[in-house]
Amino acid sequence: MPPPSAAACNRRRNLLAESPRDGRATTLRGVGLIEVDAAPSRASVLRVAVPAEVMAGERRVAVVPKQVAVLKRAGAEVLVGAGAGQGAGVGDGAYTAAGARVVTTPKRLLAEADLVLKIQPPGELAGGVHEIDLMAPGTVLVGLFNAPANASLLQRMAQRGLTALTLDALPRTTRAQEMDVLSSMSTIAGYHAVLEAAVRLPRFFPLLMTAAGTVAPASVLVLGAGVAGLQAIATARRLGAVVAAFDVRAAVREQVESLGARFVDVGPAPDAEAAGGYAAALSADEEARVRAALAPHVADADVVVTTALVPGRDAPLLITREMVEAMRPGSVVIDLAAEAGGNCAVTVPGEDVVVGGVTVRGPLNVPSAMAADASQLYSQNITRFALNLLHDGRLRIDLDDDIVSATCVVHEGEVRGISPAVAPAAAEGS
Repeated sequence: MPPPSAAACNRRRNLLAESPRDGRATTLRGVGLIEVDAAPSRASVLRVAVPAEVMAGERRVAVVPKQVAVLKRAGAEVLVGAGAGQGAGVGDGAYTAAGARVVTTPKRLLAEADLVLKIQPPGELAGGVHEIDLMAPGTVLVGLFNAPANASLLQRMAQRGLTALTLDALPRTTRAQEMDVLSSMSTIAGYHAVLEAAVRLPRFFPLLMTAAGTVAPASVLVLGAGVAGLQAIATARRLGAVVAAFDVRAAVREQVESLGARFVDVGPAPDAEAAGGYAAALSADEEARVRAALAPHVADADVVVTTALVPGRDAPLLITREMVEAMRPGSVVIDLAAEAGGNCAVTVPGEDVVVGGVTVRGPLNVPSAMAADASQLYSQNITRFALNLLHDGRLRIDLDDDIVSATCVVHEGEVRGISPAVAPAAAEGS
């Protein structure tokens, strides 16, 4: 690899050096002074790249044209990979009209970037080239990286000299609300889960009174009343179903009832609310008591939507195989926790499983099914996050900022926030 040019070194220093806003020096990414092989000459303006997602089935795009203008006003040049917005219904011409530059090859796009905005973790392109290897050392990467499950990938980023910030670790603070990607995507997941159930259920959702007689409304049970669960409740109610819901956090009872649903009382149970309002894990005995109390409610439901997740752990088991077998044939279970192991014992991620006439669906990457609106919401969130990193046209990684500190998982050649016992050795990275 040739030594970095003086112009490239100066440019890196200008973009990452002392902030003229407050005079505080930020940590320079020493490895960020190295250029990648055959990298094009770099201008002094900071470049933000939006590549096409490489994960199979991912139709969203990280930044839509509306937010291109916002980034440009902050002093950045926006580069977009050709076809990046196609799955979300956004053509290259819309980006060009918004002032972005469309780049035809991922190699050139990522090599030119100072800041890369993505959705999914970086992966392999056609031909076996990995996105990480196309980024210049010192590049800052933002997306949803699920750090505990992708330790080897983070090690690879660290070896490359990248800085990575993951939006699924945002603190639950007022200042971070406008960046809250998880809430935005959970809203879509909860809505779409009910629609998936409605088309699979061989019954109407609403009460119907016809000349042929009266059709009773469907009964929907929602387990987990976070953002996804509350949206599922609201959607099922709009469709006319009779809705009940349960959550281990006592504080959400009022929210459930405000949407017109009945809160399921399981008797004496701990109030399992962790810091930041997230659900906390129950003990094995507590989980067993909750399942026993929920069993008759599950059996009576036409549709069950499960959304229960505990940060940093496998999804809690709420529905056993025996509980599924006790449901009426034709009933439907939509397990939104499938990617984390599932809330239902018979869930198979990405598949429909039929047990005794009951369909159990474990959908994956649900927000991508509504790529247009999902991209709009994600784009607003990630743009607000990016603006927090940009100061007078410079990119600053300020680890004294609670938002940056909480989300930064790779910096200066090190993986942050993951136990060394969990993170694999550098040699195992792939």
